[in-house]
Amino acid sequence: FHITSFFQSLSSYVTVIALEEIIVGKSGDNATLSCIYQERELLLKNLRVYWQIADDQEECSVVHALISGQDNESEQCIHFKNRTKLFWDRLENGDFSLLLLNVSKRDEHTYKCVVLQKTEYTKVIHQAKVVLSLAASYSQPILSGPIRNSDSTGEEVTFSCKSGNGYPKPNVYWINKTDNSHLSPSELKITLHPDGTYSVFSTLKVNATSNMEIECSIENKILHESLSANYTQQNQSNGSSTESHKNLEKNGRGAQAAGIISIVILIGLLVGLTCWLWRRRSSKLISYTGNE
Repeated sequence: FHITSFFQSLSSYVTVIALEEIIVGKSGDNATLSCIYQERELLLKNLRVYWQIADDQEECSVVHALISGQDNESEQCIHFKNRTKLFWDRLENGDFSLLLLNVSKRDEHTYKCVVLQKTEYTKVIHQAKVVLSLAASYSQPILSGPIRNSDSTGEEVTFSCKSGNGYPKPNVYWINKTDNSHLSPSELKITLHPDGTYSVFSTLKVNATSNMEIECSIENKILHESLSANYTQQNQSNGSSTESHKNLEKNGRGAQAAGIISIVILIGLLVGLTCWLWRRRSSKLISYTGNE
């Protein structure tokens, strides 16, 4: 029985009834491709279950095959050898999901699950499609901007933005928030690391204005995720210390010290007043005793 020929003849009249998207965090993780048939108490000896690559016309497309309750590896793609497993304790309950081990970028495909049942004749009883993608969130961008002087308007200043631990490659945007216009980066460097994730570093050079509002945005399209950091005049939103933050902290410490000094002076005055009253009362008592 030639599995590839069977799939080619089957595809002309089979309609896919389910589509699921699976996102794996990073290379090396495992992924479960879901294929669940709601009927129960199926006889494995009457079933054929096929997992195949559905979006690629490569010569080999067989990911996993189960025929009459036995794994069939005769036409399995070499790339998937020893990397696929069915959940044997769930098969008779209609769960034909596939565990794919040690996922890599090469495994990003649309997969098709086809379940056939043989009674008087062979018929398709269930099928599903699963889209497998790798994606990892980027770290919160760190935006570094210039420490501006009051007379720096018109001078060229440089901003830098960095983020990492993400996948796939991000889109990086520099935005002038005063009019929401996009700015061209002066430098954009995207680095691939051994674990399959990327880091990004970008710089922007612009002429300083009196009301600068700059945003750096890192977009991950697969996760529909966009992370941003902002610079407004002398304030940066990346959590680093800025001049305004330092001044506030300095003023706060000064106010705290002044308060402590005031309390010490007040206590000293109260102690002095108490001593004076005590001495005055004592002198009056001595004078009264002497008159008697």
